[in-house]
Amino acid sequence: MGKRCTAALIVALVAGSVVTGVPGPRAQAGEAGTGSPPPAGSARSLGVDLDTVTIPELQRRMADGSLTSSALTAAYLRRIETVDPRIHAVLRTDPTALRQAAASDVRHRRGETRGPLDGIPVLLKDNVDTRDMPTTAGSLALAGRPPGTDAALVSRLRDAGAVILGKTNLSEWANFRAEKPTSGWSAVGGQTNNPYVLDRNPCGSSAGSAAALAASLSQVAIGTETDGSIVCPAGMNGVVGHKPSLGLVSRAGVVPISAEQDTAGPMARNVTDAALTLSVLSGGRIPGAPDALGVVGRPAHPDALRGRRIGLWRLSSLGPQVDALMTRTAKRLRSAGAEVVEVTPPYQERLAALEFPALLSEFHRDIDAYLATRTGPRDLTGLIEFNRRHPAERTCFVGQELFERALAAPSTTSPEYRAMRAELKDLSRRSIDETMAAHRLDAIASPTNPPAWTTDCARGDNDVIPSSTPAAVAGYPSLSVPAGFVNELPVGLLLMAGDHQDGRLLSLGAAVEHRLDAWRAPRYLPTVGKTDQ
Repeated sequence: MGKRCTAALIVALVAGSVVTGVPGPRAQAGEAGTGSPPPAGSARSLGVDLDTVTIPELQRRMADGSLTSSALTAAYLRRIETVDPRIHAVLRTDPTALRQAAASDVRHRRGETRGPLDGIPVLLKDNVDTRDMPTTAGSLALAGRPPGTDAALVSRLRDAGAVILGKTNLSEWANFRAEKPTSGWSAVGGQTNNPYVLDRNPCGSSAGSAAALAASLSQVAIGTETDGSIVCPAGMNGVVGHKPSLGLVSRAGVVPISAEQDTAGPMARNVTDAALTLSVLSGGRIPGAPDALGVVGRPAHPDALRGRRIGLWRLSSLGPQVDALMTRTAKRLRSAGAEVVEVTPPYQERLAALEFPALLSEFHRDIDAYLATRTGPRDLTGLIEFNRRHPAERTCFVGQELFERALAAPSTTSPEYRAMRAELKDLSRRSIDETMAAHRLDAIASPTNPPAWTTDCARGDNDVIPSSTPAAVAGYPSLSVPAGFVNELPVGLLLMAGDHQDGRLLSLGAAVEHRLDAWRAPRYLPTVGKTDQ
Protein backbone atom coordinates (compact mmCIF):
# COMPACT_ATOMS: atom_id res chain seq x y z
CA MET A 1 0.00 0.00 0.00
CA GLY A 2 1.07 3.55 -0.71
CA LYS A 3 3.36 2.71 -3.65
CA ARG A 4 2.76 5.01 -6.60
CA CYS A 5 2.80 3.86 -10.20
CA THR A 6 2.33 5.65 -13.49
CA ALA A 7 -0.87 5.54 -15.50
CA ALA A 8 0.92 3.42 -18.10
CA LEU A 9 1.80 0.84 -15.46
CA ILE A 10 -1.81 0.75 -14.24
CA VAL A 11 -2.91 0.00 -17.79
CA ALA A 12 -0.29 -2.73 -18.07
CA LEU A 13 -1.37 -4.30 -14.81
CA VAL A 14 -5.04 -4.42 -15.69
CA ALA A 15 -4.98 -4.79 -19.50
CA GLY A 16 -5.43 -8.23 -21.34
CA SER A 17 -24.84 17.20 -7.82
CA VAL A 18 -28.00 17.61 -6.20
CA VAL A 19 -27.51 14.79 -3.79
CA THR A 20 -26.99 16.01 -0.24
CA GLY A 21 -24.31 14.84 2.12
CA VAL A 22 -26.74 14.11 4.94
CA PRO A 23 -29.65 11.72 5.16
CA GLY A 24 -33.11 13.13 4.74
CA PRO A 25 -36.54 12.35 3.31
CA ARG A 26 -36.22 10.64 -0.07
CA ALA A 27 -38.11 12.16 -2.96
CA GLN A 28 -40.20 9.81 -5.05
CA ALA A 29 -38.74 9.09 -8.47
CA GLY A 30 -40.97 9.71 -11.44
CA GLU A 31 -42.78 6.51 -12.46
CA ALA A 32 -40.95 4.45 -9.83
CA GLY A 33 -41.99 0.82 -9.81
CA THR A 34 -43.44 0.82 -13.34
CA GLY A 35 -41.07 -1.94 -14.42
CA SER A 36 -39.17 0.21 -16.91
CA PRO A 37 -35.42 0.60 -16.34
CA PRO A 38 -34.26 4.02 -15.21
CA PRO A 39 -32.83 6.40 -17.78
CA ALA A 40 -29.08 6.34 -18.20
CA GLY A 41 -29.06 10.13 -18.18
CA SER A 42 -25.70 11.76 -18.65
CA ALA A 43 -23.88 8.40 -18.43
CA ARG A 44 -24.24 8.14 -22.21
CA SER A 45 -22.10 11.23 -22.65
CA LEU A 46 -19.25 9.45 -20.86
CA GLY A 47 -19.00 6.90 -23.65
CA VAL A 48 -19.28 4.05 -21.13
CA ASP A 49 -22.11 1.81 -19.99
CA LEU A 50 -22.20 2.07 -16.20
CA ASP A 51 -23.92 -1.34 -16.01
CA THR A 52 -21.08 -3.23 -17.67
CA VAL A 53 -17.89 -1.13 -17.61
CA THR A 54 -14.97 -2.55 -15.62
CA ILE A 55 -12.23 -0.82 -13.64
CA PRO A 56 -9.55 -1.70 -16.24
CA GLU A 57 -11.68 -0.11 -18.96
CA LEU A 58 -12.21 3.01 -16.86
CA GLN A 59 -8.50 3.28 -16.10
CA ARG A 60 -7.62 3.00 -19.79
CA ARG A 61 -10.02 5.84 -20.52
CA MET A 62 -8.67 7.99 -17.69
CA ALA A 63 -5.09 7.25 -18.77
CA ASP A 64 -5.70 8.43 -22.34
CA GLY A 65 -7.65 11.51 -21.19
CA SER A 66 -11.00 10.56 -22.72
CA LEU A 67 -12.64 10.22 -19.28
CA THR A 68 -12.17 11.95 -15.96
CA SER A 69 -12.94 10.76 -12.48
CA SER A 70 -14.92 13.97 -12.01
CA ALA A 71 -17.25 13.08 -14.88
CA LEU A 72 -17.56 9.49 -13.70
CA THR A 73 -18.29 10.53 -10.10
CA ALA A 74 -20.84 13.13 -11.19
CA ALA A 75 -22.59 10.50 -13.33
CA TYR A 76 -22.88 8.16 -10.35
CA LEU A 77 -24.15 10.97 -8.11
CA ARG A 78 -26.83 11.85 -10.67
CA ARG A 79 -27.77 8.20 -10.97
CA ILE A 80 -28.15 7.94 -7.19
CA GLU A 81 -30.46 10.94 -7.28
CA THR A 82 -32.55 9.45 -10.09
CA VAL A 83 -32.62 5.74 -9.26
CA ASP A 84 -32.13 5.36 -5.52
CA PRO A 85 -35.63 6.57 -4.54
CA ARG A 86 -36.84 3.24 -5.96
CA ILE A 87 -34.59 1.06 -3.84
CA HIS A 88 -33.36 3.13 -0.84
CA ALA A 89 -29.83 1.71 -0.92
CA VAL A 90 -27.73 4.84 -0.33
CA LEU A 91 -28.00 6.52 3.07
CA ARG A 92 -25.86 9.53 2.26
CA THR A 93 -23.34 10.75 -0.27
CA ASP A 94 -20.00 12.24 0.69
CA PRO A 95 -20.09 16.02 0.08
CA THR A 96 -16.37 15.88 -0.77
CA ALA A 97 -16.75 13.21 -3.49
CA LEU A 98 -16.27 15.61 -6.40
CA ARG A 99 -13.23 17.18 -4.70
CA GLN A 100 -11.75 13.70 -4.27
CA ALA A 101 -12.39 13.02 -7.96
CA ALA A 102 -10.78 16.32 -9.01
CA ALA A 103 -7.64 15.43 -7.05
CA SER A 104 -7.51 12.08 -8.86
CA ASP A 105 -7.80 13.87 -12.20
CA VAL A 106 -4.74 15.96 -11.31
CA ARG A 107 -2.80 12.77 -10.52
CA HIS A 108 -3.86 11.20 -13.81
CA ARG A 109 -2.72 14.26 -15.78
CA ARG A 110 0.65 14.22 -14.00
CA GLY A 111 1.14 10.47 -14.42
CA GLU A 112 1.22 10.01 -10.65
CA THR A 113 -1.73 7.68 -10.15
CA ARG A 114 -1.74 5.45 -7.10
CA GLY A 115 -3.06 2.21 -8.54
CA PRO A 116 -6.13 0.65 -10.15
CA LEU A 117 -8.67 2.25 -7.79
CA ASP A 118 -7.44 5.81 -8.26
CA GLY A 119 -10.50 7.85 -9.20
CA ILE A 120 -12.92 4.93 -8.89
CA PRO A 121 -16.15 5.63 -6.89
CA VAL A 122 -16.71 3.31 -3.92
CA LEU A 123 -19.70 3.01 -1.59
CA LEU A 124 -19.17 1.86 2.01
CA LYS A 125 -21.57 -0.14 4.15
CA ASP A 126 -22.60 2.05 7.07
CA ASN A 127 -20.95 -0.10 9.71
CA VAL A 128 -17.50 0.94 8.42
CA ASP A 129 -16.10 3.92 10.33
CA THR A 130 -15.61 7.19 8.46
CA ARG A 131 -14.26 10.24 10.26
CA ASP A 132 -16.18 12.71 8.07
CA MET A 133 -19.58 10.98 7.79
CA PRO A 134 -21.83 9.28 10.36
CA THR A 135 -21.35 5.56 10.91
CA THR A 136 -24.56 4.23 12.39
CA ALA A 137 -24.82 0.45 11.81
CA GLY A 138 -28.37 1.49 10.93
CA SER A 139 -29.16 2.47 14.54
CA LEU A 140 -30.25 5.85 15.85
CA ALA A 141 -28.02 5.15 18.84
CA LEU A 142 -24.94 5.93 16.71
CA ALA A 143 -26.48 8.64 14.53
CA GLY A 144 -24.73 11.51 16.31
CA ARG A 145 -21.07 12.46 16.08
CA PRO A 146 -19.02 10.51 13.49
CA PRO A 147 -16.19 8.26 14.68
CA GLY A 148 -12.90 9.97 15.43
CA THR A 149 -10.93 8.04 12.82
CA ASP A 150 -11.44 6.10 9.62
CA ALA A 151 -11.56 2.33 9.61
CA ALA A 152 -8.25 0.85 8.48
CA LEU A 153 -9.79 -0.29 5.20
CA VAL A 154 -11.06 3.24 4.50
CA SER A 155 -7.55 4.59 5.01
CA ARG A 156 -6.31 2.08 2.45
CA LEU A 157 -8.97 3.12 -0.03
CA ARG A 158 -8.13 6.80 0.45
CA ASP A 159 -4.39 6.10 0.09
CA ALA A 160 -5.16 4.25 -3.16
CA GLY A 161 -6.97 7.30 -4.53
CA ALA A 162 -10.47 5.79 -4.49
CA VAL A 163 -13.37 8.24 -4.38
CA ILE A 164 -15.47 7.59 -1.26
CA LEU A 165 -18.89 8.17 -2.77
CA GLY A 166 -21.02 7.63 0.33
CA LYS A 167 -22.57 5.11 2.74
CA THR A 168 -25.10 2.36 2.09
CA ASN A 169 -28.03 1.17 4.14
CA LEU A 170 -27.77 -2.17 5.93
CA SER A 171 -29.74 -4.49 8.13
CA GLU A 172 -29.57 -2.76 11.49
CA TRP A 173 -26.70 -4.07 13.64
CA ALA A 174 -25.86 -6.42 10.75
CA ASN A 175 -29.00 -8.50 11.45
CA PHE A 176 -27.85 -9.29 14.98
CA ARG A 177 -30.62 -7.70 17.03
CA ALA A 178 -33.93 -9.58 16.68
CA GLU A 179 -34.75 -13.27 16.28
CA LYS A 180 -36.90 -12.52 13.21
CA PRO A 181 -35.41 -9.42 11.57
CA THR A 182 -36.22 -8.06 8.14
CA SER A 183 -33.06 -7.84 6.04
CA GLY A 184 -32.30 -4.47 4.54
CA TRP A 185 -34.25 -2.52 7.19
CA SER A 186 -32.73 -0.05 9.61
CA ALA A 187 -34.16 2.71 11.76
CA VAL A 188 -31.80 5.16 10.04
CA GLY A 189 -32.42 4.19 6.43
CA GLY A 190 -35.75 2.39 6.29
CA GLN A 191 -36.17 -0.58 3.95
CA THR A 192 -33.86 -1.32 1.03
CA ASN A 193 -35.63 -3.00 -1.91
CA ASN A 194 -34.35 -5.57 -4.38
CA PRO A 195 -33.84 -3.74 -7.72
CA TYR A 196 -34.96 -6.75 -9.75
CA VAL A 197 -38.38 -6.97 -8.07
CA LEU A 198 -39.13 -4.14 -5.70
CA ASP A 199 -41.34 -6.00 -3.23
CA ARG A 200 -38.65 -8.67 -2.75
CA ASN A 201 -35.92 -8.68 -0.13
CA PRO A 202 -32.25 -7.87 -0.81
CA CYS A 203 -30.97 -10.39 1.82
CA GLY A 204 -28.27 -10.16 4.44
CA SER A 205 -26.84 -7.19 6.23
CA SER A 206 -24.88 -5.84 3.22
CA ALA A 207 -28.23 -5.29 1.52
CA GLY A 208 -27.64 -1.67 0.56
CA SER A 209 -24.20 -2.34 -0.91
CA ALA A 210 -25.52 -5.14 -3.13
CA ALA A 211 -28.69 -3.33 -4.21
CA ALA A 212 -26.68 -0.19 -5.04
CA LEU A 213 -24.36 -2.20 -7.26
CA ALA A 214 -27.25 -3.97 -8.99
CA ALA A 215 -28.69 -0.53 -9.77
CA SER A 216 -25.26 0.75 -10.93
CA LEU A 217 -25.03 3.48 -8.30
CA SER A 218 -21.27 2.97 -7.81
CA GLN A 219 -18.47 1.06 -9.47
CA VAL A 220 -17.72 -1.08 -6.39
CA ALA A 221 -18.92 -1.30 -2.80
CA ILE A 222 -17.71 -2.65 0.51
CA GLY A 223 -19.73 -5.18 2.47
CA THR A 224 -19.10 -7.09 5.69
CA GLU A 225 -19.88 -10.66 6.67
CA THR A 226 -20.08 -12.79 9.77
CA ASP A 227 -22.01 -15.57 8.02
CA GLY A 228 -23.63 -14.87 4.66
CA SER A 229 -23.91 -11.08 4.73
CA ILE A 230 -21.67 -10.44 1.73
CA VAL A 231 -22.46 -13.48 -0.38
CA CYS A 232 -26.24 -13.72 0.13
CA PRO A 233 -26.94 -10.07 -0.83
CA ALA A 234 -24.59 -10.52 -3.80
CA GLY A 235 -26.45 -13.60 -4.96
CA MET A 236 -29.92 -12.19 -4.39
CA ASN A 237 -29.09 -8.92 -6.19
CA GLY A 238 -27.26 -10.50 -9.11
CA VAL A 239 -23.76 -9.17 -8.37
CA VAL A 240 -20.38 -10.52 -7.24
CA GLY A 241 -19.39 -10.71 -3.58
CA HIS A 242 -16.12 -11.99 -2.13
CA LYS A 243 -15.78 -12.91 1.55
CA PRO A 244 -12.01 -12.92 2.07
CA SER A 245 -10.03 -15.26 4.26
CA LEU A 246 -10.25 -14.15 7.87
CA GLY A 247 -7.59 -11.57 8.69
CA LEU A 248 -6.80 -10.63 5.10
CA VAL A 249 -8.72 -7.34 5.48
CA SER A 250 -8.38 -5.42 8.74
CA ARG A 251 -11.42 -5.39 11.03
CA ALA A 252 -10.25 -2.21 12.80
CA GLY A 253 -13.01 0.38 12.76
CA VAL A 254 -15.80 -1.95 11.63
CA VAL A 255 -18.83 -2.36 13.91
CA PRO A 256 -18.43 -5.96 15.11
CA ILE A 257 -20.38 -9.11 15.74
CA SER A 258 -17.49 -11.53 16.21
CA ALA A 259 -13.74 -11.15 15.84
CA GLU A 260 -13.64 -14.91 15.16
CA GLN A 261 -15.70 -14.57 11.94
CA ASP A 262 -16.12 -10.91 10.90
CA THR A 263 -14.52 -9.63 7.73
CA ALA A 264 -15.09 -6.84 5.25
CA GLY A 265 -14.86 -7.63 1.58
CA PRO A 266 -15.39 -6.32 -1.95
CA MET A 267 -18.66 -6.35 -3.89
CA ALA A 268 -18.81 -5.53 -7.59
CA ARG A 269 -20.62 -6.28 -10.83
CA ASN A 270 -17.79 -8.51 -12.04
CA VAL A 271 -14.98 -10.61 -10.57
CA THR A 272 -12.23 -8.42 -12.04
CA ASP A 273 -13.41 -5.36 -10.12
CA ALA A 274 -13.81 -7.41 -6.94
CA ALA A 275 -10.25 -8.72 -7.23
CA LEU A 276 -8.80 -5.26 -7.85
CA THR A 277 -10.67 -3.89 -4.84
CA LEU A 278 -9.46 -6.77 -2.67
CA SER A 279 -5.88 -6.00 -3.70
CA VAL A 280 -6.30 -2.54 -2.16
CA LEU A 281 -8.21 -3.66 0.93
CA SER A 282 -5.56 -6.29 1.68
CA GLY A 283 -2.57 -4.01 1.13
CA GLY A 284 -1.63 -5.42 -2.28
CA ARG A 285 -1.55 -9.09 -1.40
CA ILE A 286 -4.00 -11.69 -2.64
CA PRO A 287 -2.92 -15.07 -1.27
CA GLY A 288 -2.98 -17.90 -3.76
CA ALA A 289 -2.36 -15.55 -6.69
CA PRO A 290 0.89 -15.55 -8.70
CA ASP A 291 1.18 -11.81 -8.01
CA ALA A 292 -0.94 -9.14 -6.37
CA LEU A 293 -3.05 -8.56 -9.48
CA GLY A 294 -2.43 -11.93 -11.11
CA VAL A 295 -6.08 -12.95 -11.14
CA VAL A 296 -7.34 -10.08 -13.26
CA GLY A 297 -6.73 -8.17 -16.44
CA ARG A 298 -6.32 -11.13 -18.79
CA PRO A 299 -8.77 -12.23 -21.46
CA ALA A 300 -10.77 -15.29 -20.44
CA HIS A 301 -9.08 -18.36 -21.91
CA PRO A 302 -11.52 -20.77 -23.60
CA ASP A 303 -9.96 -23.68 -21.71
CA ALA A 304 -9.81 -21.95 -18.31
CA LEU A 305 -12.16 -24.53 -16.77
CA ARG A 306 -10.75 -27.61 -18.47
CA GLY A 307 -9.68 -30.18 -15.92
CA ARG A 308 -10.86 -28.12 -12.93
CA ARG A 309 -12.68 -30.26 -10.40
CA ILE A 310 -15.70 -28.67 -8.70
CA GLY A 311 -17.79 -30.32 -6.01
CA LEU A 312 -21.50 -29.46 -6.31
CA TRP A 313 -23.32 -29.26 -2.97
CA ARG A 314 -26.90 -29.05 -4.18
CA LEU A 315 -28.78 -27.98 -1.04
CA SER A 316 -32.10 -29.19 -2.42
CA SER A 317 -33.80 -27.60 0.61
CA LEU A 318 -33.67 -24.31 -1.32
CA GLY A 319 -36.39 -25.64 -3.64
CA PRO A 320 -36.81 -27.45 -6.96
CA GLN A 321 -36.35 -24.36 -9.11
CA VAL A 322 -32.95 -23.61 -7.57
CA ASP A 323 -32.02 -27.28 -7.87
CA ALA A 324 -32.92 -27.22 -11.57
CA LEU A 325 -30.75 -24.12 -12.02
CA MET A 326 -27.84 -25.95 -10.35
CA THR A 327 -28.33 -28.85 -12.79
CA ARG A 328 -28.14 -26.44 -15.73
CA THR A 329 -25.10 -24.76 -14.17
CA ALA A 330 -23.28 -28.06 -13.77
CA LYS A 331 -24.05 -28.92 -17.40
CA ARG A 332 -22.57 -25.64 -18.61
CA LEU A 333 -19.43 -26.07 -16.52
CA ARG A 334 -18.97 -29.63 -17.79
CA SER A 335 -19.38 -28.45 -21.38
CA ALA A 336 -16.42 -26.12 -20.73
CA GLY A 337 -14.26 -29.04 -19.61
CA ALA A 338 -14.75 -28.89 -15.84
CA GLU A 339 -15.33 -32.05 -13.86
CA VAL A 340 -18.35 -31.58 -11.59
CA VAL A 341 -18.99 -34.16 -8.87
CA GLU A 342 -21.76 -34.26 -6.27
CA VAL A 343 -20.64 -33.69 -2.67
CA THR A 344 -22.16 -33.18 0.78
CA PRO A 345 -19.76 -31.55 3.25
CA PRO A 346 -19.99 -33.24 6.67
CA TYR A 347 -20.71 -31.82 10.15
CA GLN A 348 -23.28 -29.24 9.01
CA GLU A 349 -25.87 -30.02 11.70
CA ARG A 350 -23.29 -29.70 14.45
CA LEU A 351 -22.00 -26.41 13.03
CA ALA A 352 -25.53 -25.04 12.97
CA ALA A 353 -26.06 -26.04 16.60
CA LEU A 354 -22.84 -24.46 17.87
CA GLU A 355 -22.36 -21.30 15.80
CA PHE A 356 -25.10 -19.08 17.19
CA PRO A 357 -24.36 -19.65 20.90
CA ALA A 358 -20.70 -18.83 20.28
CA LEU A 359 -21.61 -15.66 18.40
CA LEU A 360 -23.74 -14.44 21.31
CA SER A 361 -20.74 -14.54 23.65
CA GLU A 362 -18.46 -12.91 21.11
CA PHE A 363 -20.94 -10.15 20.28
CA HIS A 364 -21.24 -9.11 23.93
CA ARG A 365 -17.45 -8.86 24.23
CA ASP A 366 -16.84 -7.13 20.90
CA ILE A 367 -19.75 -4.68 20.82
CA ASP A 368 -18.89 -3.45 24.32
CA ALA A 369 -15.34 -2.75 23.15
CA TYR A 370 -16.57 -0.89 20.06
CA LEU A 371 -19.24 1.17 21.82
CA ALA A 372 -16.62 2.39 24.29
CA THR A 373 -15.01 4.25 21.34
CA ARG A 374 -18.19 6.05 20.25
CA THR A 375 -20.53 8.75 21.48
CA GLY A 376 -23.83 7.19 22.63
CA PRO A 377 -24.59 4.00 24.58
CA ARG A 378 -21.35 2.79 26.14
CA ASP A 379 -22.14 -0.91 26.26
CA LEU A 380 -24.73 -3.54 25.33
CA THR A 381 -26.82 -2.83 28.42
CA GLY A 382 -27.03 0.84 27.43
CA LEU A 383 -27.91 -0.12 23.87
CA ILE A 384 -30.80 -2.30 25.02
CA GLU A 385 -32.13 0.58 27.13
CA PHE A 386 -31.78 3.00 24.20
CA ASN A 387 -33.96 0.78 22.01
CA ARG A 388 -36.61 0.53 24.72
CA ARG A 389 -36.80 4.32 24.95
CA HIS A 390 -36.93 5.06 21.19
CA PRO A 391 -40.09 3.93 19.34
CA ALA A 392 -38.48 4.61 15.94
CA GLU A 393 -36.25 1.59 16.59
CA ARG A 394 -39.35 -0.62 16.60
CA THR A 395 -41.20 0.54 13.48
CA CYS A 396 -40.46 -2.61 11.44
CA PHE A 397 -39.84 -5.26 14.09
CA VAL A 398 -40.00 -4.86 17.83
CA GLY A 399 -37.62 -7.45 19.20
CA GLN A 400 -34.05 -7.24 20.41
CA GLU A 401 -33.94 -10.83 21.61
CA LEU A 402 -30.39 -11.40 20.37
CA PHE A 403 -29.12 -8.41 22.35
CA GLU A 404 -30.80 -9.76 25.47
CA ARG A 405 -29.50 -13.29 24.93
CA ALA A 406 -25.99 -11.97 24.29
CA LEU A 407 -26.12 -10.07 27.57
CA ALA A 408 -26.81 -13.36 29.39
CA ALA A 409 -24.41 -15.52 27.34
CA PRO A 410 -21.33 -17.18 28.86
CA SER A 411 -18.21 -15.05 28.90
CA THR A 412 -15.61 -15.67 26.20
CA THR A 413 -13.24 -16.61 29.03
CA SER A 414 -15.51 -19.48 30.16
CA PRO A 415 -14.62 -23.14 29.47
CA GLU A 416 -18.08 -23.63 27.94
CA TYR A 417 -17.51 -20.95 25.33
CA ARG A 418 -13.93 -21.98 24.59
CA ALA A 419 -15.01 -25.55 23.95
CA MET A 420 -17.71 -24.37 21.53
CA ARG A 421 -15.39 -22.16 19.50
CA ALA A 422 -12.65 -24.81 19.36
CA GLU A 423 -15.12 -27.41 18.06
CA LEU A 424 -16.54 -24.93 15.55
CA LYS A 425 -13.11 -24.11 14.18
CA ASP A 426 -12.15 -27.77 13.91
CA LEU A 427 -15.36 -29.04 12.29
CA SER A 428 -15.83 -26.13 9.88
CA ARG A 429 -12.30 -26.50 8.51
CA ARG A 430 -12.61 -30.26 8.30
CA SER A 431 -15.94 -29.95 6.47
CA ILE A 432 -14.17 -28.13 3.63
CA ASP A 433 -10.70 -29.69 3.81
CA GLU A 434 -11.93 -33.28 3.97
CA THR A 435 -14.43 -32.77 1.15
CA MET A 436 -11.86 -31.16 -1.12
CA ALA A 437 -9.23 -33.80 -0.37
CA ALA A 438 -11.58 -36.75 -0.80
CA HIS A 439 -12.71 -35.58 -4.24
CA ARG A 440 -9.48 -33.76 -5.29
CA LEU A 441 -11.39 -30.51 -5.76
CA ASP A 442 -10.38 -27.03 -6.80
CA ALA A 443 -13.50 -25.63 -5.10
CA ILE A 444 -16.87 -26.53 -3.62
CA ALA A 445 -19.89 -24.92 -5.31
CA SER A 446 -23.42 -24.49 -4.01
CA PRO A 447 -26.40 -22.19 -4.53
CA THR A 448 -25.77 -18.90 -2.73
CA ASN A 449 -29.43 -18.08 -2.13
CA PRO A 450 -33.02 -18.98 -2.89
CA PRO A 451 -35.15 -16.62 -4.98
CA ALA A 452 -35.79 -13.50 -2.94
CA TRP A 453 -38.74 -13.69 -0.58
CA THR A 454 -41.25 -10.86 -0.25
CA THR A 455 -40.28 -8.25 2.31
CA ASP A 456 -42.62 -8.38 5.28
CA CYS A 457 -41.89 -6.74 8.64
CA ALA A 458 -44.53 -8.80 10.39
CA ARG A 459 -43.12 -12.12 9.22
CA GLY A 460 -39.42 -11.31 9.02
CA ASP A 461 -36.90 -13.10 6.84
CA ASN A 462 -37.12 -16.52 5.27
CA ASP A 463 -33.36 -16.94 5.15
CA VAL A 464 -32.14 -20.27 6.50
CA ILE A 465 -29.39 -20.56 3.89
CA PRO A 466 -26.67 -22.99 5.00
CA SER A 467 -24.23 -22.65 2.08
CA SER A 468 -22.27 -19.72 3.56
CA THR A 469 -21.66 -21.31 6.96
CA PRO A 470 -18.67 -23.66 6.41
CA ALA A 471 -16.40 -20.96 4.94
CA ALA A 472 -17.70 -18.27 7.30
CA VAL A 473 -17.01 -20.29 10.45
CA ALA A 474 -13.71 -21.68 9.15
CA GLY A 475 -12.45 -18.25 8.09
CA TYR A 476 -11.94 -19.56 4.56
CA PRO A 477 -12.71 -17.52 1.42
CA SER A 478 -15.98 -17.71 -0.50
CA LEU A 479 -17.15 -16.00 -3.68
CA SER A 480 -20.64 -15.59 -5.14
CA VAL A 481 -21.07 -15.07 -8.88
CA PRO A 482 -24.35 -14.77 -10.78
CA ALA A 483 -25.71 -18.17 -11.85
CA GLY A 484 -29.09 -17.31 -13.35
CA PHE A 485 -32.67 -16.46 -12.51
CA VAL A 486 -35.79 -18.02 -11.07
CA ASN A 487 -38.88 -16.06 -12.11
CA GLU A 488 -36.97 -12.77 -12.62
CA LEU A 489 -35.08 -13.23 -9.32
CA PRO A 490 -31.28 -13.68 -9.33
CA VAL A 491 -29.60 -16.75 -7.83
CA GLY A 492 -25.85 -16.90 -7.20
CA LEU A 493 -23.34 -19.73 -7.35
CA LEU A 494 -21.21 -19.82 -4.19
CA LEU A 495 -17.62 -21.05 -4.57
CA MET A 496 -15.49 -21.85 -1.54
CA ALA A 497 -11.94 -23.12 -1.12
CA GLY A 498 -9.23 -23.66 1.49
CA ASP A 499 -7.59 -21.17 3.80
CA HIS A 500 -5.96 -18.17 2.07
CA GLN A 501 -6.74 -19.49 -1.39
CA ASP A 502 -8.41 -16.20 -2.33
CA GLY A 503 -6.41 -15.70 -5.51
CA ARG A 504 -7.10 -19.16 -6.89
CA LEU A 505 -10.77 -18.83 -5.96
CA LEU A 506 -11.09 -15.47 -7.72
CA SER A 507 -9.34 -16.86 -10.79
CA LEU A 508 -11.72 -19.83 -10.89
CA GLY A 509 -14.65 -17.50 -10.24
CA ALA A 510 -13.69 -15.32 -13.20
CA ALA A 511 -13.69 -18.39 -15.45
CA VAL A 512 -17.05 -19.55 -14.08
CA GLU A 513 -18.50 -16.04 -14.45
CA HIS A 514 -17.38 -15.92 -18.09
CA ARG A 515 -18.83 -19.35 -18.85
CA LEU A 516 -22.20 -18.79 -17.17
CA ASP A 517 -22.59 -15.21 -18.49
CA ALA A 518 -25.65 -14.91 -16.24
CA TRP A 519 -25.74 -11.21 -15.38
CA ARG A 520 -28.44 -8.91 -16.68
CA ALA A 521 -29.55 -5.48 -15.56
CA PRO A 522 -32.54 -5.15 -13.21
CA ARG A 523 -35.91 -3.99 -14.54
CA TYR A 524 -37.32 -2.62 -11.25
CA LEU A 525 -40.49 -4.70 -11.51
CA PRO A 526 -43.05 -3.88 -8.82
CA THR A 527 -43.80 -7.58 -8.17
CA VAL A 528 -43.76 -11.05 -9.76
CA GLY A 529 -45.72 -14.24 -9.27
CA LYS A 530 -44.97 -16.77 -6.57
CA THR A 531 -41.81 -18.87 -6.57
CA ASP A 532 -41.18 -22.04 -4.60
CA GLN A 533 -40.22 -19.75 -1.70
